Amino acid sequence: MLNRKFTTFNYRTNHSRDVATHLKKTSKMIEKYRNRLKEIIEMSFRTLEMKLANGGIISKNEASFQLELGYILKVFGQLYEFHPNEKFNLEMESYVDLKEKSIKSKSKKARVDILMTFGTEDESVKGAIELKFFKKKNHREPNNRYDIFKDISNLEAYKENGIDLNYLFLSTDHSHYVNQSEYSADTKDFDIRKGSKYTSGQILEYRTAKPFGPPIILKGNYEFDWSEPTENIYFTKIEI
Repeated sequence: MLNRKFTTFNYRTNHSRDVATHLKKTSKMIEKYRNRLKEIIEMSFRTLEMKLANGGIISKNEASFQLELGYILKVFGQLYEFHPNEKFNLEMESYVDLKEKSIKSKSKKARVDILMTFGTEDESVKGAIELKFFKKKNHREPNNRYDIFKDISNLEAYKENGIDLNYLFLSTDHSHYVNQSEYSADTKDFDIRKGSKYTSGQILEYRTAKPFGPPIILKGNYEFDWSEPTENIYFTKIEI
């Protein structure tokens, strides 16, 4: 009887130790995939930035901006498939489920500009990108600035719903968004100029007679740090 008890205890101890070891290894692999996906995303955006700024590619609107970035991400993602079991997958305009209603879609579903999965069948991480490409000739102000904060709100929701890496990529040929001396008192909350900061919990709202949308409250702290313009194109990114 004593031997049986000892054997059972020993089995349970070894089993618990094996489970803990497996979880530790899985956690390490997930972190490695997360770091590699982060490299893929940031190198891709930097590549797009340089190609746009130097005329290597020409994007006339946000849709072509999205397609170009998607192609670059796919190239880098496949280069980072070091093992036959590793796969980089990318979807555009893909829907994800949320725990709460999105301020953007007004539902518990959101459409992500670019959604990525990287890893193996058993261990993988996900990434989401929202894009904005503001052209001077299609000036839609101040609503464009409001939309930036709506995208950040969505990205925060993606993170809360299991997406590991979440980015906003923004490009414009209009200095109004980058170094305008001031915005109107009615829309000054939606400030994306270089060096502007957002503090968690701050209420952002339109103060016009007919607001474009409801107030926005974000959970994170953010700073807009625009690159110096190359061929009159500015770039910035926000990581959630």
